[in-house]
Amino acid sequence: MMQLFSIDTGNLRLDGGAMFGVIPKALWNNLYPADESNLINLSMRCLLIVLGDRKILIDNGIGNKQSQKFFSFYSLNGEATLAGSLQKAGYACEDITDVILTHLHFDHCGGGIKRTEDGNGWETTFKNATYWTGKDQWEWATHPNNREKASFLTENIIPIRDSGQLSLIENNRTLFAGVSVRLFNGHTEGQLIPFIDYQEKTIVYCGDLIPTSAHIPVPYIMGYDIRPLISMKEKEDFLKEAVDKGYVLFFEHDVNHECSFVGLTERGYRNTKTFRLSECV
Repeated sequence: MMQLFSIDTGNLRLDGGAMFGVIPKALWNNLYPADESNLINLSMRCLLIVLGDRKILIDNGIGNKQSQKFFSFYSLNGEATLAGSLQKAGYACEDITDVILTHLHFDHCGGGIKRTEDGNGWETTFKNATYWTGKDQWEWATHPNNREKASFLTENIIPIRDSGQLSLIENNRTLFAGVSVRLFNGHTEGQLIPFIDYQEKTIVYCGDLIPTSAHIPVPYIMGYDIRPLISMKEKEDFLKEAVDKGYVLFFEHDVNHECSFVGLTERGYRNTKTFRLSECV
């Protein structure tokens, strides 16, 4: 029997204009209001799948190993931590058997690596887990372009390989019974989006394909996306499928809403209902 748990790892603040790209603030600010510094508060929400002996964690937040100067750029907030939220769900880091990394930007994978006890090196947070990520994303992150270089931190990435726990995914595939992943290339090369079959529903961990419910309209593309036109096409194709099949969208970065359904209206694709994961599991 499959169980699902929303795992809160805390929040960060990013520039609203960067998060909504070319969309005028007068439009996006109605959906996701910014503060006086134009920053919006974003969650780093992960998902734990318990499937028999497997404990599968999707993404793991920003972690706590960077310098205070680094963290000051992102105004971290919230009381939740990765370990604390896992404990609340009844599990410890040692219980995790698999970590699916949608991609290797620091706010998605930083919690997967921690400092060694002596503080002089790095080690994996999940000692008993296989770390899964896209092969193209791995190559992209280890040979970064100037646009994304600041988002790929060596200490988050290379220790996974050095630990021997890394497994790379080349194609859309089923990883485990009821858990499959698909590759998307608009936000960053080879982003993995997990699809989870649960009690006659499909729950999609949207990662940075659709970071918040406010990003559902097709043109609402992040300024961070390396290929915005591809992002729009990928999102439009996905949303059509989501409407046709009644997918539950699970948002990694929406601080207000965990999940939603989506519908096609006269104004295009729109959120039709928001709810917590616990309401559908």
